[in-house]
Amino acid sequence: MSRVTVIGMGPMGSKMAETFLAAGHEVTVWNRTASKTEPLVNKGARRAAEAAEGELLVISQVSYQAMYDSLGDARLDGKVLVNLSSGTPEELRAAAGWVAERGGTLVTGGIMVPPPGIGLPMAYTFYSGPKDAVDRHAETLKALATITYVGEDQGLAMMYYQAQLLIFWSSLTSYMHALALLGTAGVAPGDFLPFARETFTQLGGDGPMGFAKILAEEAEAGVYPGELNSLHMQAVGVGHVVHALQDAGLEITVPNALKELFERADAEGRGLEGLGTVIESIRKP
Repeated sequence: MSRVTVIGMGPMGSKMAETFLAAGHEVTVWNRTASKTEPLVNKGARRAAEAAEGELLVISQVSYQAMYDSLGDARLDGKVLVNLSSGTPEELRAAAGWVAERGGTLVTGGIMVPPPGIGLPMAYTFYSGPKDAVDRHAETLKALATITYVGEDQGLAMMYYQAQLLIFWSSLTSYMHALALLGTAGVAPGDFLPFARETFTQLGGDGPMGFAKILAEEAEAGVYPGELNSLHMQAVGVGHVVHALQDAGLEITVPNALKELFERADAEGRGLEGLGTVIESIRKP
């Protein structure tokens, strides 16, 4: 059994504290609004007198500014702070310096499940920062999720986290556009679901539709064969999608941005290359 202090009693932090308790750890909880710790105290946690109490501090707050506000001028000598809050990679790197100035070590993380998934086998967390600090507390942290260490740079965990969210948000928003478009013709969402599932599955696979793998290989090589799927053809196609959405009276902000990106890459002279060439335009806005 180890000791851990959880800072932040929102949905994520509360679930983390519960999960640590269920795993047999001694849990201390702290929140800027002290009353929010009461449910965890009733389950066996101890209420901290101050935020910086303990050697291992697991932080789940709305922002990194909240960490600064919560810890104030407290010394952090010998403490490891594992911050699972959201921010930009540059914010996290700056926070690592702030913690180090006070004698502590910052490990940054991005947990890739919503609160109900914490502690379940499918859960994993990206961690970055000093590996010895992660290793030292691995037995405690693995109660929350599988530990996926990505490197020393404290900004990396958030980059991985945000890269995954980009795929999540954009893919599901496109799916909602698809459901809305078909809905204008009276097609029920459940009728289209099997086809959407098949597309998501194939995109992540190894077959001819396994574009996650194909695009990764092309991006590494910097070569984008276009004999079978030229970018110009894709740009024309996405234009048709936008017009179909317009004709149906639907929102087009995101699809139109995609259309403009494809058209710019085409106009830059790479229309005969494959779809993967779009990454070159993304790299040079």
